[in-house]
Amino acid sequence: MTQKLATTVPSQVRAVSGRPAEVSTPMEVWQGLSAAVIDRIADNWNATTEKYRAGRREHYFSAEFLEGRALLNNLTNLGMVAEAEEAVGAFGQKLSDVLEQEPDAALGNGGLGRLAACFLDSCATLDLPVQGYGILYRYGLFKQLFNDGFQTEHPDSWMEEGYPFVIRREEAQRIVRYNDLTVRAVPYDMPITGYGTKNVNTLRLWKAESMEEFDYDAFNSQRFTDAIVERERTADISRVLYPNDTTYEGKVLRVRQQYFFCSASLQEIVDDYVAEHGSDLRAFDDFNSIQLNDTHPVLAIPELMRILMDEHGLGWDDAWKVVTRTFAYTNHTVLAEALETWDISIFERLFPRIMEIVWEIDRRFREDLAARGVEQGTIDYIAPVSDGKVHMAWIACYASYSINGVAALHTDILKRDTLKDWYAIWPERFNNKTNGVTPRRWLRQCNPRLSALLDEVTGSDAWVKDLSLLERYADAADDAVLDKLAEVKHANKVDFAAWILDREGIEIDPDAIFDVQIKRLHEYKRQLLNAIYILDLYFRMKEDPNLEVPSRVFVFGAKAAPGYIRAKAVIKLINAIADLVNNDPVVSKTLKVVFVHNYNVSPAEHIIPAADVSEQISMAGKEASGTSNMKFMMNGALTLGTLDGANVEILDAVGDDNAYIFGATEDELPALRESYDPRAAYETVPGLRRVLDALTDGTLDDNGSGWFADLRRSLLEASYEPADVYYVLGDFESYRETKDRMAADYADQRAWQRKAWANITASGRFSSDRTISDYAKVWNLQPEPVA
Repeated sequence: MTQKLATTVPSQVRAVSGRPAEVSTPMEVWQGLSAAVIDRIADNWNATTEKYRAGRREHYFSAEFLEGRALLNNLTNLGMVAEAEEAVGAFGQKLSDVLEQEPDAALGNGGLGRLAACFLDSCATLDLPVQGYGILYRYGLFKQLFNDGFQTEHPDSWMEEGYPFVIRREEAQRIVRYNDLTVRAVPYDMPITGYGTKNVNTLRLWKAESMEEFDYDAFNSQRFTDAIVERERTADISRVLYPNDTTYEGKVLRVRQQYFFCSASLQEIVDDYVAEHGSDLRAFDDFNSIQLNDTHPVLAIPELMRILMDEHGLGWDDAWKVVTRTFAYTNHTVLAEALETWDISIFERLFPRIMEIVWEIDRRFREDLAARGVEQGTIDYIAPVSDGKVHMAWIACYASYSINGVAALHTDILKRDTLKDWYAIWPERFNNKTNGVTPRRWLRQCNPRLSALLDEVTGSDAWVKDLSLLERYADAADDAVLDKLAEVKHANKVDFAAWILDREGIEIDPDAIFDVQIKRLHEYKRQLLNAIYILDLYFRMKEDPNLEVPSRVFVFGAKAAPGYIRAKAVIKLINAIADLVNNDPVVSKTLKVVFVHNYNVSPAEHIIPAADVSEQISMAGKEASGTSNMKFMMNGALTLGTLDGANVEILDAVGDDNAYIFGATEDELPALRESYDPRAAYETVPGLRRVLDALTDGTLDDNGSGWFADLRRSLLEASYEPADVYYVLGDFESYRETKDRMAADYADQRAWQRKAWANITASGRFSSDRTISDYAKVWNLQPEPVA
């Protein structure tokens, strides 16, 4: 019989703190409550693992899993929130205070990692035999702080107090060998609970540890640093997510990381197969499929070839047949920079045998395409090895039985442009899997007020596992429902205003329009366009004190890669604009600008339920899908965006009246580009000259860095580089008109509420449950529920 948390939590807290629960700290209570949850699910977790062992399984390889906080997610999925409140309340603590003690697991960065986390949640909820594989990063990406408006990077020490939801499995360690180093890969397992099911899936994260932890001879010889050299060199492999690769050694470390988790994971998967099905690996693909989440895990392809041939005696043809029936590849970008390539010298330095296999893949690829009559120029362009580089995306395309994009528009662009040569040869491999997000975390958990309203309107919580059910209630928004929806949004905004005041020290008006852009900082996502608009609005208000402007709060959250100087310049610019606006005695009564520092999952859970406007303003054709657009939609925010990525499908779902679309389309841009002159826009579009000049005339201060002048040149000077490569100035006038119209429409609150309800009830197709159901068909995977 399962014991109540009220019984188990006090003893778990005592074991953690060494004192009675009544005098333990909130952090100690968090640890004890988390341990009690692990205790509750342990039997089902083991039963799930055993259930999956003999059948067909899917393995999800990803460099990132941006899981967010685990305790509340698990309590929500397991239906234990009220029970947990009672348990901690018995010794004088509030569950909300306890939950705030948990750090975000720093295992990912942006949409790629958050998508992987949503997918694992859906796989568990749908009882699908899927296991995730990645790296247990010691520090993750980085903790972001601002110093005079500049981003500064600091270690994200998320495991300092221990983390009960990752459990070391010492007995399952593997050995990973490089040409210059041999390391132990020690697995740590994170349980992935499903909603309303006994199934508990697993995310296995590998930590790199040295073969010999400490060199006693060196230490005793007074060579103290030498005693730990190998340990620290090994620890670098799993120390930081995406180490800076602007240097050659940084690139070497990234490749080392990728091989590390691919090799360890494949060794385990192959050994599990042998234990269950015998030593004949020719049927390996009957029981295993591996999804490559972008190009980071593509080294798994030559590594599986190596294991099959060198360790299990298969010939090339048999091994290649297994490999090409095992791997599926998700492409996440149309940007050339994201199609990873690595210098041949790195592969030769780290793993000569893997490079031999890559060379053979390249040789056979060239023979294969020549026999198909493909032109030599095309062969040279898409060959796995060319120009001194190993092309990871090309290896993935050649070896995978499935190649998918992540939104309808994105997949069309892959077929027509990015991967057109592959599509011409193997069209049957291509398919679309529009991304989705889990409604458990991104509605049920983070927006309990809206969740309760949906329970009330629909009569049950069935929508949590089948979000498409909400479509039936699209016409249920009578005045009573819309009044409750308005109450929900206002209460969320009041909570968010209090959170911002506490976290950022900025007072904001809950009755203002909350206009939000939260996502990775990249030029194509065009946070710069939003910043230019805010500065233009500021100047318009200064020029005309009688101008009627609705009260608005502009919210940003983003990290820039440490070596991406122009992205860091945009962060500095937004912070400089915030200083200008927020300190203006007149304008600040109407406008506020807030840049939420160290944006990750937990801040998003505060921001999204409070948002009125969802900024999805990438240059058309550059955003593969986006997932924040789906989270905002689910919570009743209206999309302000271009026809890019999944915005196209959101518009199709909600209709033209319930979203705000602007700007050049992906089809229109090539012709527009032929005659585009950003300086002409600077000269003729009202307000643009004033705004861009403010970057360098002393209105805004970049602390002498020259970064603002560089931003201005990047928009205006063709001799500097292709001017305004992301069409910021080209789309500005359309953006301004649409954004002004959106703000004016907000005044009619009843009409706005109807638009919000339309977005909520149409969000079913953007559930990750739907996405994973689509993937399961490609994987040939069936549910395996635990009895």
